[in-house]
Amino acid sequence: MTINEFIAGFLGASAIEMIASAAGFICVFLLIRRNIWSWGFGLLQVSLFVWVFYQNKLYSDALLHVFYIGFQFYGWWNWMHHKDAKSDLIIVRTTGRDILLWSAVSLCAAVILGYMMDEYTDASFAYADAFTTATSLVAQFLLTRRHLLNWLFWIAVDIVAIVIYFQKGLYPTSLLYVTFLTMCCIGQYSWWKQHKRQIRASAPEDANHSLV
Repeated sequence: MTINEFIAGFLGASAIEMIASAAGFICVFLLIRRNIWSWGFGLLQVSLFVWVFYQNKLYSDALLHVFYIGFQFYGWWNWMHHKDAKSDLIIVRTTGRDILLWSAVSLCAAVILGYMMDEYTDASFAYADAFTTATSLVAQFLLTRRHLLNWLFWIAVDIVAIVIYFQKGLYPTSLLYVTFLTMCCIGQYSWWKQHKRQIRASAPEDANHSLV
């Protein structure tokens, strides 16, 4: 593919895809900052992408974004009720058991969904698309529950998604996911630092409780 073909494909993208991509960028930017309004932009993004992916026969992705709509409301509610004394989001730490458990869940779900899509639909990139779907659901659940681990799963999703969307000619979406990949790395680091600050802040309080 030449640069001119890429630019032509980018400029020929639908308005819906462009708006969804812009909303997605704002959503992730606000997630990094642990801003609850990220869920509002996320709701706009995922609603529009249901149509974009369905039109391009990425059925696993389309189904995924239907589930995302519900997650946006749940995430908004959960974040509202889990803040510290400074009104910042309380981040849940990651354990080795968490990584093994959720990795196994996402891989098993990806194989099952990939087989179904490959056998019973005309889906493009059935197994790769199923991987991004299953892993995204795990990542989204961890995000709504404020787990630091969510960013590592999003990074894996973004790497695979970039290739899929580029191959399908969804250039604005592919470029968006390149941006997502960078932002997720930043998000992982930002949340990790915030988690460390919360641990340090809780240490004096824990010490005081031990003296009672």
